[in-house]
Amino acid sequence: MKYLIKLFIITSLIVLTGCVNTATKRDPAYSSVRPVAVPATERHDGAIFDVSKNISFFEDYRARRVGDILTVILEEKTAAEKETETIIIKNNNNSITNPTLFGTTAEFDLPGILPLANTKDNNLAFSLGSTHNFQGGGDSDQSNKLTGDISVSVVEILPNGNMIIRGEKVITINQGNEYIRLSGMISPRDIDANNTISSKRIADAQIAYVGDGPTNDANVVGWLGRFFLSSLMPF
Repeated sequence: MKYLIKLFIITSLIVLTGCVNTATKRDPAYSSVRPVAVPATERHDGAIFDVSKNISFFEDYRARRVGDILTVILEEKTAAEKETETIIIKNNNNSITNPTLFGTTAEFDLPGILPLANTKDNNLAFSLGSTHNFQGGGDSDQSNKLTGDISVSVVEILPNGNMIIRGEKVITINQGNEYIRLSGMISPRDIDANNTISSKRIADAQIAYVGDGPTNDANVVGWLGRFFLSSLMPF
């Protein structure tokens, strides 16, 4: 019976491993927009020139309509550094002498006529002192760099002439996929003669570089490890 259970577990693991889906998962939010087809108009004036089919021979090809394609040169590089230091020192000293009643008298040369306590082991005088020291410091460094290029399409033309662009590039290597996703708003004046634009010129840019597959899963911390690294861990 034990051998049957072990055989069933091993067979189930093999089946589950074979059912792993390695197909690419495109994000619909970064899908391109197809240009609207212009219907052919029937001419009745006898002219042979059609505005919808004109071709300009005296200008550079640059994206200017919905559905046009342009290339974004990724030139992202960021660096941040933060350092903090805190030192707190606090000292407290308090003392009270042995209290007496009715003041002092020179006749008896005593510290008080009626001291509340004056024996060796019974004295109400006391002193209290405390010192608190706190010192803390922190240092944080972070840097990121992303280079390359991605071709995107124009999905919307704004009333002021600016264009909304978005696109996604999927690279499949062995059993893993790499996704580069980009969206944002650009000005047509920033597009150069080669129909390219730097990622530094994109407003409201959203750039994502993610992956999936066994290689990516190997870099993910397990749920138990995330618990010990989270703020829920009391120690």
